Amino acid sequence: MSIGIHDLAVSTAHHVVDLAELAEATGVDPAKYQIGLGQDRMSFPAPDEDIVTMGAAAALPLLERHGTDGIRTVLFATESGVDQSKSAGLFVHELLGLPRTMRVAEFKQACYGATAALQSALGIVARNPRERVLVIASDVARYELDTPGEPTQGAGAVAMLVSADPALLAIEPVSGVAARDVDDFWRPNDSTTAVVDGRLSLTAYLGALTTAWDDFAAGGGVGAGQIDRFCFHQPFTKMARKALKGLAQHTGVELGDELQEATFAYNRELGNTYTASLYAGLAALLDQDDTLAGTRIGLFSYGSGAVGEFFTGIVQPGYQEQRRCEAVTAELAGRVPLSLSEYRELHATEHASGTDLETPRVTQGPFRFAGIRRQARQYEATQG
Repeated sequence: MSIGIHDLAVSTAHHVVDLAELAEATGVDPAKYQIGLGQDRMSFPAPDEDIVTMGAAAALPLLERHGTDGIRTVLFATESGVDQSKSAGLFVHELLGLPRTMRVAEFKQACYGATAALQSALGIVARNPRERVLVIASDVARYELDTPGEPTQGAGAVAMLVSADPALLAIEPVSGVAARDVDDFWRPNDSTTAVVDGRLSLTAYLGALTTAWDDFAAGGGVGAGQIDRFCFHQPFTKMARKALKGLAQHTGVELGDELQEATFAYNRELGNTYTASLYAGLAALLDQDDTLAGTRIGLFSYGSGAVGEFFTGIVQPGYQEQRRCEAVTAELAGRVPLSLSEYRELHATEHASGTDLETPRVTQGPFRFAGIRRQARQYEATQG
């Protein structure tokens, strides 16, 4: 029996910021963002959007296609949580009308959280193959204006249905892991924006990759030459290029960018989606390539602070039937552009939990953040 990702879907926010416009407005050569970072645009949420609305929107098509039978667990991964205690998954659980007989929890470890949730889901299904697990990764990446991190912002979500005998990707059992306490990136409790040491973050990422790879190899994992495609966490897509080059140097195996090029299509448009980034890359790869059946994909997940994991999966025959390329492309194309002044105004907007709030109706997505009432966040469907 194989266990893995049966289906996955991507969703994002209502607005988009063109990085070429941001560069020109701040006196930066656009090539610094488009080539130096490998990014073209970044999604930005409307006032009535957040990780909950994006996560629920990503999960909705999975339930519409497969129903809720057997789903007894929702695992929500994020590093931009909306509550210090309550799982964002419980808001999603209510919005989606999921059964009451269900466990719901939130996972946090920077961008790595979705992989922790996925590994937990695999264990749940291994214990009872009749169960399915809904894993949601959703984040809004925010940095201070006029800082080096600003062009690496973004917003998006990926939802995955994990099951026995998956239709998309069967996860292989060997996994290599790495952990180290390092201050490369973090967000204090009293801050809505992250703090990052870019140079240290690059070093920590590559160090976690080589450590996780060595652990993967020591545990009986396949050699680098036996992996047909690679998919790395992409805080910006150029980082994945550096990662593949670093792995090639570490293993002594020639690994060209053609082995991961297709994974960049969505993340160049979304920007950094933190926990969703790796799996948005996986969705892009599966959507862009018709020749993957039976191939092995190597995936590296990284979360600052820092944790890394390298694992592999086998693409299943008929995976093309599960794809949603047209839906993702349409959602990306349908985002409403923000002028630089509108973007900066939205960026500065914060919702104080102690004040009642009713948000303006902006999003065209299926769910919206309606506001705050008696310090509790309110959500609603936009139709029906």
